[in-house]
Amino acid sequence: MSDMPLSPGMPRDADGPVFNAPWEAQAFAMTLALHERGLFTWPEWAKALAGQIAAAQAAGDPDTGETYYRHWLAALEGLVARKGASSDDELARYRHAWDHAADRTPHGQPIELRGEDFPG
Repeated sequence: MSDMPLSPGMPRDADGPVFNAPWEAQAFAMTLALHERGLFTWPEWAKALAGQIAAAQAAGDPDTGETYYRHWLAALEGLVARKGASSDDELARYRHAWDHAADRTPHGQPIELRGEDFPG
């Protein structure tokens, strides 16, 4: 990862990117893995993330850093759908399932997806 440029504005400390929650690190790792597999180039990724952040700012996001990885994940989902690796419907289905699973999972416990978490 040392040779891969980090996106401007990415939260970091002296050692590199920092994450406030495990899902942020997972979204970061998924992005790197999909890039390494050739799904998109790093310039395509940078454009997608910058576009997502610009849209959020235009909609009133104060850009204080707390929402950075939400924009990251939205950019990744959009790019994955545009590249045909998944569909918007499939991504929404999984988003709903994770929300449902998280709602029934006690704090501090791992979230596990079950069939009942998926709509219809």
